This record gives sequence, C-alpha cells and structure tokens, in this order.
Amino acid sequence: MSEEPPVDFGYEQVPWSEKAARVRAVFSSVAGKYDLMNDLMSFGAHRLWKRFTLELTGLRAGQRALDLAGGTGDLAIGLARRVGRGGCVTLADINWDMLVRGRDRLLDAGFASELECVVADAERLPFADGAFDCITIGFGLRNVTDRQAALASMYRVLKPGGQLLVLEFSTPTAPGLKPLYDAYSFRVLPLLGRLVAQDAASYRYLAESIRRHPDQETLLGMLRAAGFVETRYHNLAGGIVAVHRGYKS
Repeated sequence: MSEEPPVDFGYEQVPWSEKAARVRAVFSSVAGKYDLMNDLMSFGAHRLWKRFTLELTGLRAGQRALDLAGGTGDLAIGLARRVGRGGCVTLADINWDMLVRGRDRLLDAGFASELECVVADAERLPFADGAFDCITIGFGLRNVTDRQAALASMYRVLKPGGQLLVLEFSTPTAPGLKPLYDAYSFRVLPLLGRLVAQDAASYRYLAESIRRHPDQETLLGMLRAAGFVETRYHNLAGGIVAVHRGYKS
C-alpha cells in the first residue's frame, strides 16, 4: 500500500486525509466572529470585492446559482437578489457551523423561497451534471485539499455556457506592497484573532494558507486544465485579491 501523500495546512504538512477535518475545525472555531473579523481585517474592503464579483455574474431572474464555501452568506444574498423569486440559490459549505449562520442570515433577509442549503465537499459536489448557471466561491478554494479536483467538480455541475467566479486572496503585484502585506498578515492578523475571536492560531493558519495558494497565472492554468474557456482574472487591491473566471464550453 502506498504511503498517504502530505498536503499543506498553512506552513505545516499534514496527511492528505486530515486536512479537511482541520479546516472544518478552524472555521468552527471562528464562525461566531467571522463577519466581524472580515470587516476588521480588510477594513471593510471585502464587501467591495464581493460586490465586484457579483457584478460579473450576469445572472438573470429565474436562474440557478451555487455559492460554494458560502460561509455566512455574503455572496449568496447577492445571488438571491439577482435570480429573484423564480430562481434558486444553493448555499453550500463543508462546515455546518458556518452554513447555519449563512442560512439564518438569508432567511432573515426574506430569501426562504429562493434558498437551499447543503453541506458539501467542493471536491465531490452532490449535484447533477449541468445544474447551475453560475458558481461563486469566495475565499474558500485555498482551503480545499485537492483544488484541481474541486475545479473539475464545479465544471461538471455547471450548465454549458455557465460561469465560475473564484474570489480569493492572491499574490501582490503592486510595487512595494508585499513586505507591508506580509508584516500585516503575520503580526496584526493573529493579534486581532487573539483579541477579538480568542483564536490567534486559526488566523495564523489563514495568513499562511494565502501564501500556499497558487498565484494568479498558476490558478488561471488550473481553470484551463479543468476545461474552462474564456478564462481571465481581475486583480483587486494591488493583487492582494483576485477574481478568476471561466466558462463551461
């Protein structure tokens, strides 16, 4: 029997089969303070990044959208507004604690008739082929154990002509930004995590996981390898964040 390959969990190497459970534990720990921490960490800019992503969806009334790794539902709410009463948004996450917060938020916003919630692993999506007109995944792909398998799974469940949008932290491109960003990530974020969420370790992992995520061009190549066409990306905040997009042929 071959030995199980290791995989990155931040800067740590862990057995392949353990990463998903460790990621679930991280997000269970931070779920209660997740939205507050997002506002503090990004100075509210994450809302602008998500708004930009939603503008790219091109969704129309009556269509079906999947918000994968949807967490507390920021993107899902925007998708639900676009598809309207005749459409459907599936909010999916591997972590139940996060999913329940997103579900409650959408219900409180009045989107009960447009909403379905599913605990789902991005690598093995439990949906029919060609089920969705659009898929969004915001700040979730870097936490997936096998990113290429997840992209292939997303491709499968998109309709022909359907679009994938990946909003994720990426590699700074603006001159002089990287050392400042590194200092902020590894000094300020764990401190905020300790003071606000009482969990410095989880926010240290989140900073490390960003550094282990593929850069813009590498991720673009991964989308193409999964079958996506018309692929491109948009750098935001000097490349700290990027939106990658592609279509199912």
